[in-house]
Amino acid sequence: MKNIKAIIFDAYGTLFDVNSAAEKCKDKIGDKWEPFANYWRTTQLEYTWLRSLMGRHKDFWQVTEDSLDKSMKAFSIDLSMRNELLNLYKVLSPFKEVPDVLKALKKKFKLAILSNGTPSLLNELVNSNNLNGIFNDLFSIEQVGVYKPDSKVYDIPINKYLIQRDEVVFLSANTWDVSGAGNYGYKAIWINRNNNIFDNLDYKPNFEIKDLYGLLDKI
Repeated sequence: MKNIKAIIFDAYGTLFDVNSAAEKCKDKIGDKWEPFANYWRTTQLEYTWLRSLMGRHKDFWQVTEDSLDKSMKAFSIDLSMRNELLNLYKVLSPFKEVPDVLKALKKKFKLAILSNGTPSLLNELVNSNNLNGIFNDLFSIEQVGVYKPDSKVYDIPINKYLIQRDEVVFLSANTWDVSGAGNYGYKAIWINRNNNIFDNLDYKPNFEIKDLYGLLDKI
């Protein structure tokens, strides 16, 4: 890929493992920790889309709390674990290759995050994982008050950097986010960590990679 002015990453599920909060409590939750974590994530995303469609915005932390409350009821999780799970969600673990790849990319490219997360959540994620100084910007959808994949979200870096859409390489592990960014005009790459099937949403990613290491071969 040529003429790259910025590499922009989704955060949740792409750089940071959204299941790591529940996994750290698996001794307490038991064998259902993974389906519980998946249900929590699915509900969280559904709430972002539904709130965008209804025009009833809550920030990502409030959505995370609301979706956790439903998920704990659905899986009969002890309510005394609520605060522990929420605190762990603020410091999700990165996927193992993320720090090394980001440091390598930083030598050549402008790097940023574009996320549903609030500014405070994104700052805590970056700081707790010792990724300070890696990113030029941590862009939050709170600037526009609507969630991905609304095009106003993908406008944010373009308006800040004053570059063309096709000068952005965008990476996400979320197929709907790749489709949103690609249809918008970014050069979108899908990180397919779990051998999933891509959505039928009028876009096919520029590349499909297994993890961030695969990006190093494409740029």
